[in-house]
Amino acid sequence: HSVADRAGLAGREQVLAAGFDGNELSPIQSFEELRWLLTRGALDQRDVRLQVAGPGGTGSREVLLPLREVDASQADAALFRRIGIMGPWTRAVVGERVSGGAAERAGLEPGDLVLSVGAQPIVDGQQLREAIRGQVRGDQPVEATWRVLRQGREIELAVTPEVVSDRSGTFGRIGAFVGEPPAMLTVRRGPLEGAWMAVERTWDVSVLTVKMIGRMIIGEASLKNLSGPLTIADYAGKSASLGLTQYLVFMALISVSLGVLNLLPLPVLDGGHLMYYLWEAVTGRSVSDAWMERLQRGGVAILLVMMSIALFNDVTRLFG
Repeated sequence: HSVADRAGLAGREQVLAAGFDGNELSPIQSFEELRWLLTRGALDQRDVRLQVAGPGGTGSREVLLPLREVDASQADAALFRRIGIMGPWTRAVVGERVSGGAAERAGLEPGDLVLSVGAQPIVDGQQLREAIRGQVRGDQPVEATWRVLRQGREIELAVTPEVVSDRSGTFGRIGAFVGEPPAMLTVRRGPLEGAWMAVERTWDVSVLTVKMIGRMIIGEASLKNLSGPLTIADYAGKSASLGLTQYLVFMALISVSLGVLNLLPLPVLDGGHLMYYLWEAVTGRSVSDAWMERLQRGGVAILLVMMSIALFNDVTRLFG
């Protein structure tokens, strides 16, 4: 029931080009490009048009994703769930098993391609992981019939997951790697093109940050979008575990966001000093000491409120 599902996407399509509705479509070379376009479309309430080809590059058609319908008050992982495009396609195969785990007890073997779990057809590794996590009712596991393809023939197996609980809730786990890594393609750019793209991305992130702050001020976006040092440290660790590139991208995003925040016209920030200089340039006189003290106090108060909200969000996000 996501936007992508209602638009007619079924999974395994290859995105050839994309762009905002009404604009010219641009070639898409990586999933990260697509994810960034979808993020901007959802937060800006702009529809996105995709040119897609079927599995194996067969056929070509255009699909309109009406992202105006998406609730983008919170820019979190659930945003992509509402859009319906969670990640690049991967084969729903069973990998290495844990000795004595639910997968081994059910008779699953490495290399099994999962076709369905119960009545639900499976076409993607992420979808299979979600199906496994959902094989619980309350705190009890639910047995389901899996249809798998093994060495060219289909077989059915009764699989009962193990129940695991953590701060995110209760979910199922089968004790095996699920899904192959996505296919990778190296995209190389020259120094000038790379530098220009860096400038464009920095500008886009800066504009998006300002827009989100404005939407939070007028109540169109949730204050839960504010994050503090705990969330930054948590995601820095997660991005580092994915590799150096992901870690550097995350650090760049945080640096740009903090730079934009520092340029806000609050008296205790650099943006506030620029505001004082502008006032002095226009009027020919500096701000009086009395007004300077009032503005400084007001700026500190606003920053303390923002820091308190961000820290509260961190604690509730990390510790439930």
